[in-house]
Amino acid sequence: MSLSQQPASLSSRLTALAQRLGLIGRGQRQILERASQLRLPFAALPPPHDSICWLEGAQLQRLVDLPRDALSGPVQEDKAQARATLMGVVELEKHALESLDLRQIDGLCVCDPQHASLASFEQYAASAPCRPVRIISYKDFIKTISLALPRFLAGERISLRQAAWRGQRLFWAGEQHGEAFACAIAYARRRGLEITLPADLSRYRLSHEGLAQLQRHYHVQAMPGAAWSDPTFMGLLLDKGLPYARLSLLCSPGAAEFLLLPKHSAEARALGEGLRLAGAPDVVAYLKALAGSATTSQADPE
Repeated sequence: MSLSQQPASLSSRLTALAQRLGLIGRGQRQILERASQLRLPFAALPPPHDSICWLEGAQLQRLVDLPRDALSGPVQEDKAQARATLMGVVELEKHALESLDLRQIDGLCVCDPQHASLASFEQYAASAPCRPVRIISYKDFIKTISLALPRFLAGERISLRQAAWRGQRLFWAGEQHGEAFACAIAYARRRGLEITLPADLSRYRLSHEGLAQLQRHYHVQAMPGAAWSDPTFMGLLLDKGLPYARLSLLCSPGAAEFLLLPKHSAEARALGEGLRLAGAPDVVAYLKALAGSATTSQADPE
């Protein structure tokens, strides 16, 4: 159905919306209307999965120190401005813990994606990669954990990570012998062995002010892979040279990319609003929901 054939009520509503948004030009109204009619396979962003894998789900921790080449787009200045705003969305706090019971750890920073569905070290210890690890006695336990932590008996500090949107789960930042570490921790929990070490904890959390700034300056939508080969969408994005930047933070194959459209451009703002009407997930709303759930889960801090 062409725009001229659409019901007058829909056209009038879109016109009223364009006026409310300050999109007074005919070209801007057309962008809004055409974008609102897009039929792309939009899908809701997945909630964080209860997984032992640090790299499961959206890699929001990357925003703290986002590489300059992480964003794609035609104009370097647009990408630089988007990067600067994104880097305020997540905050990093570092804590030196004098004593931590290693039985509290239940995650690995280096983990095979095929094990992302596992929710505990006990499940991981029962899986195929961990079958060669045999712990029958305390001596076996010391030998196994020392594979992952060569200076375990010397009490050397370990490195941990935690993300507020992943709840209270602690992730070991070691890069080798994850199977040995997981099996040793699972054994210690089963046997009631208290094992403590000093630890350096990197804790990531979403910034409410950073999210407000992102919402103030950008439409951010999750665009499916099919969007980048859709002629209508790409025509809207490229024909008028709209400013934009793209960012991939989801690791799963075929995952959506984040499209950032700066609101200082009336045409980009019109496209963002039209995409919202077409069903594109609002990334800022998604992040705000994560921040809210993280605040609730951490209301009683350690």
